[in-house]
Amino acid sequence: MNKPGKGRWIRPTVQITFLMIVLLTAVGKGLKEAGFSLPFFEEASLHAICPFGGVETLYSLFADGRLIQKIHSASVILMLAVLVISLLFGPAFCGWICPFGTFQEYIGKIGKRLLGKRYNNLVPGKLDSILRYLRYGVLALVLYNTAVTAKLVFQNADPYYALFNMFSNEVAVTAYIALAVIAALSLVAERPFCKYACPYGAVLGLFNLVRIFKIKRNAATCTGCKSCDRSCPMNIEVSKRTTVYNHQCISCLQCTSENGCVRENTVALQAGRQK
Repeated sequence: MNKPGKGRWIRPTVQITFLMIVLLTAVGKGLKEAGFSLPFFEEASLHAICPFGGVETLYSLFADGRLIQKIHSASVILMLAVLVISLLFGPAFCGWICPFGTFQEYIGKIGKRLLGKRYNNLVPGKLDSILRYLRYGVLALVLYNTAVTAKLVFQNADPYYALFNMFSNEVAVTAYIALAVIAALSLVAERPFCKYACPYGAVLGLFNLVRIFKIKRNAATCTGCKSCDRSCPMNIEVSKRTTVYNHQCISCLQCTSENGCVRENTVALQAGRQK
């Protein structure tokens, strides 16, 4: 069996580290506008450290050879780095690095205390399965409108942008409303923005079909306890699969931990085909 607590601290530490980097970047910008200084972070830009910006500017980059307004070349570099990670491990960016995903998780901890076992299980299955494809519609709208206008049109409705730009006067009211809605929904469902609306999650989710290291379940040693299902924040029924190809998987590896499976190597991250 897996050792209790084995590696449990690793993912939260990585998540908090990246959350603090983004938060300090946001605070540094706000302090600079107010006439104060936060060494190193005062010159950093939230747009420069957002890999989705690289996706948004792709059309303009190939069509006109230039980046759209506010996007930095660093975003393109980060986009390529995340694509390499995704080819290897799937959407690990979503499950380990994305600060807005971490924000939703910590709001969700409050929801778990309030709702208990009902948390993350209130949306009817059929409705949930339909809603999960909405993010591809959001992605299409963002890419089309960004290509047409050469501007960051999603910024005015982006809850991530609203959360980390509270220290500036650049945030539209609609973005704050979106943030409030996502925060409220996070009290009921795990990572609602990731599941239903995130355009970057839609892109990275496709890599679950081609990733080299896949999450696999050994049917021979599986007891059918469904603990892996209960541990999955994205409500994926891991217990019914030998290999997880679901476009919603965020590679958080909760199903492979002792919380997800008490039998060692029954649910694991592996390369190659399932035997």
